[in-house]
Amino acid sequence: MISVLLVDDHSLIRMGFRLVLEGETDIEVVGEAADGATALAMCSALRPDVVLMDVRMPGRDGIEATRDIVAAGLPCKVLILTTFDLDDYVYAGLRAGASGFLLKDTQPDSLVAAIHTIAAGDSVLAPTATTRLVRKFADSPPPGPPSGPPGGPPTSSFPAAQLRQALTGREQDVFSRIAAGLSNSEIAASLFLSEGTVKIHVGRILAKLGLRDRVQAVVLAYESRLITPGTPPPGEEPH
Repeated sequence: MISVLLVDDHSLIRMGFRLVLEGETDIEVVGEAADGATALAMCSALRPDVVLMDVRMPGRDGIEATRDIVAAGLPCKVLILTTFDLDDYVYAGLRAGASGFLLKDTQPDSLVAAIHTIAAGDSVLAPTATTRLVRKFADSPPPGPPSGPPGGPPTSSFPAAQLRQALTGREQDVFSRIAAGLSNSEIAASLFLSEGTVKIHVGRILAKLGLRDRVQAVVLAYESRLITPGTPPPGEEPH
């Protein structure tokens, strides 16, 4: 059974999510919170598997709450729910340690699938928002030594040269495809590997780079400039 905490300052939105999730036999909504401070307290008490986290809330917002949950070492995985006009908040949320994000108008079956994915230890990136996130990197200058929030990927420890040194050639191939947003099955098909082999490579990459999940791998790939925004993974032709 996957336990879920709903965090949103609008009770009708929480009610809608609850109605969707209560129809699932393997998902249980264990609580609701209307602000970040309450969310952190409930995460500490209930230790849900997945937290559906709104971004903009009165008092302590979703970004701060996500950062606090990660910093406290709680086992909860945070799935940020956002709208099209919150790209900066999404990026901040990923830097804070969220395991992914979806748009609030996502279909019920996609929300359920995302919860299962994150509970299993993987990550979720809304395709349209991912495109906008990559564009953000493409339009920004290469970063200097960052002083990002706790829980963010250790970019200062891994500039591009050190990333290449830390990873084998095959791991670099897999890493570049993770950064492009490909799933394990898509990576397997593009590299002519089994999905199980790809999963092993992904686990080793995350362990070597000290990353929580694939979301941080995407952020790190672009922040380090190991991957240039707008270019296809190695071995693929531009469309």
